[in-house]
Amino acid sequence: MIQSPRVILIVLDGAGIGELPDAEKYGDKNTNTIGNTARKVGGLHLPVLQKMGLGNLTNIKGVSPKKNSIASFGKAKEISAGKDSTSGHWELMGLQTSSPFPSYPDGFPEKIIEQFIDKTGCEDVLGNKAASGTTIINELGEKHLKTPYPIIYTSADSVFQVAAHEDVISVDKLYEMCRIARNEILVGEHSVGRVIARPFLGDKNGNFERTPRRKDFSVDPPQDTLLDNLFDIGIPVTGIGKIEDLFNNRGMTYSNHTQHNPEAIKVLINTMDSVRKGFIFVNLPDFDTAWGHRNDYENFAKGLEQFDSDISDIIEKMYRNDILIVTADHGCDPTTQGTDHTREYIPILIYGPPINSGLNIGVRDSFSDIGATIADIFDVKTNIAGKSFWEDIALSV
Repeated sequence: MIQSPRVILIVLDGAGIGELPDAEKYGDKNTNTIGNTARKVGGLHLPVLQKMGLGNLTNIKGVSPKKNSIASFGKAKEISAGKDSTSGHWELMGLQTSSPFPSYPDGFPEKIIEQFIDKTGCEDVLGNKAASGTTIINELGEKHLKTPYPIIYTSADSVFQVAAHEDVISVDKLYEMCRIARNEILVGEHSVGRVIARPFLGDKNGNFERTPRRKDFSVDPPQDTLLDNLFDIGIPVTGIGKIEDLFNNRGMTYSNHTQHNPEAIKVLINTMDSVRKGFIFVNLPDFDTAWGHRNDYENFAKGLEQFDSDISDIIEKMYRNDILIVTADHGCDPTTQGTDHTREYIPILIYGPPINSGLNIGVRDSFSDIGATIADIFDVKTNIAGKSFWEDIALSV
């Protein structure tokens, strides 16, 4: 056991590294988010991640394998039946799900919409289909201003999204509508992973923009995760990004709901100055929401290269008892024709003074091996799923 350890887990949301054996069942044959992105842009420049061993995990143009990497490395399969952020993050923290969250590619059933109208007091809704959030507010924004019916939409993910202009339906009222949907309507067989409030502003088509006041209302984890186990014995747990949403605020000592990668990195750097021990759990969403879902492989590549630069700053802030883990939660290959998440392996890069460098931990049977390893680092007794690789990577146990 390390005295007063600090573990920083960074999830590059959607940055998978190759199709899982069952990918074809999900329509994801030949997907490889990072590898295909590198190929499409003619190669990536990731000197720090290359030194850490990222190129040892899959064929990445421009990122060759590193024999003597400064980190230990491996990759993991997903056991949970899905490829969404909620099930991915839950599995990372030792909670495996046997059934995927429901999704509605053709819109929500009429009874769901009728209940929403009845319970929220709105006269009707607009949309009720799968769509890009930026596209649908420009498609229906003007009609929303005139009616003023909320815009309901979904995506390939298990989400029920409610968009409304802040001057038409107040943000507080929008949040209340989403709470009603979460707690009274989208339950049982219709328990979607997240209900999301999507406020926007603007006055005409082409001039509508989503505001930073998005709020997610997640389904509650059905059992304890590593976060609960750490929190219950007084180990500080800090969530940065949408971590608090994905776990419905469970197991959080501190949280900072950042919206984009640069903000999350800035908050992480500041947090490393103020929180000297415990677990820091970071989600970088832009790989998924801004680039993966929009098939924007060029900016996905630039985002990876920016993160490579950011990780140098993070490493400079590390203390002698710090451990850094870089991973993902699923794939979101921007080079495919679709815009859905993709069923892929996730990378595992583990770096820090207490860690053996250059060790290949192999292909892990579950994302939960990461959570089990973190539990061992903190010497926490837990019943979460996963097989720890701590004894393999620790310089001294």
